[in-house]
Amino acid sequence: YFFEPAMNGLDWEKVRDKYAQLVPYAASRYDLTYIMGEMIGELSNSHTYVGGGDYPDLHPVTMGLLGAELEADSPRGMYRIKKIYPGENWDSKLRSPLTEPGVNVKEGDYLVAVNGRALRVPQNPYELFVNTANENVTLTVNSKPSEDGARHVQVKPIPDDFGLRELKWIDTNRKKVEAATNGRVGYVYLPDMGSDGLSQFVKQFFPQIRKEGIIFDVRYNGGGFVDQLIFERLRRMLAGMTAARNWERSTIPDVVFYGSMVCITNQYAASDGDFFSYFFKQYKLGPLIGERTWGGVRGIRGNIPLIDGGYITRPEFSLYGLDSKWLIENRGVAPENEIDNRPDLVVKGQDPQLEKAIELVMQQIEANPKKLPPRPPDLPPYPPGPGL
Repeated sequence: YFFEPAMNGLDWEKVRDKYAQLVPYAASRYDLTYIMGEMIGELSNSHTYVGGGDYPDLHPVTMGLLGAELEADSPRGMYRIKKIYPGENWDSKLRSPLTEPGVNVKEGDYLVAVNGRALRVPQNPYELFVNTANENVTLTVNSKPSEDGARHVQVKPIPDDFGLRELKWIDTNRKKVEAATNGRVGYVYLPDMGSDGLSQFVKQFFPQIRKEGIIFDVRYNGGGFVDQLIFERLRRMLAGMTAARNWERSTIPDVVFYGSMVCITNQYAASDGDFFSYFFKQYKLGPLIGERTWGGVRGIRGNIPLIDGGYITRPEFSLYGLDSKWLIENRGVAPENEIDNRPDLVVKGQDPQLEKAIELVMQQIEANPKKLPPRPPDLPPYPPGPGL
């Protein structure tokens, strides 16, 4: 059932009748989906989705991408490779075509032709990559704007380069933090609270667990359901230490982080991204920085199937606090340190939210430095017993 029996104060039958008048004018399932979405939107409630159904069989035109940015060298009439996104070629979802073995294309090289078709300014370069995603493509490249001396390389363009761009953004942020703190503070970005987010937590958090501080970044977090799994790690308290002759001292409990924490969030941190932002404050792990979150915590458990294969969702549960008051829905989580990433600063390569996070975590480290207890001195030899 929908979470709120009173349907958020609406006369639901009247709402249905209002939108039912539009159904005879629907010419396709797209129109019907739009009408249903507008009707459900009257609830002003998060996680109210509608989709699927008996759509016509479309054959989209795919676009192959090189995981790179091109720039026009207008005086020479050719396109130059301005930036190559490195990616992680061992992961098929983060494959960067121009960095694969044997390609040897560099930033600054010129893209002379694609599959034997010349590429010249002001031609749109992407028209030569239509329907090339995951297909073998021959690129003609040169270190100079000329066909003389050009060489041919084989690549497989990718259908989407968002993952490569996000990976570069994460790496850039990590390097900013490392440079600004002289390596004392780590940086962990969580893209969502699902399998990808949990995987990124494991990959990023544990290698940095001995830093003096860590900045957690949940901006643009797409939500999910694993926030408490992550907090189980972040809330571990150092209770003791162990040492041996032949290995480094270790903590009790195992792999506990003993340092300062801050978290950055923004208006695109949604659903379980809201949860993470709220509980980071609730558990008093450190300051929350950025902008008020999305504000949608009335959750769903799967979809309701419709007769034509479509679906709708019904939000069934919501979050409330220890004071028995409803939390977050349509309000979001407000940071104690509200910082706006102004577009004019972002395009210059600045990140005021990250800069504030660095400032605050360093203040915490200086005010309350945390060091793992050193190993005590070796015990003196046991005194000889009687008869020895």
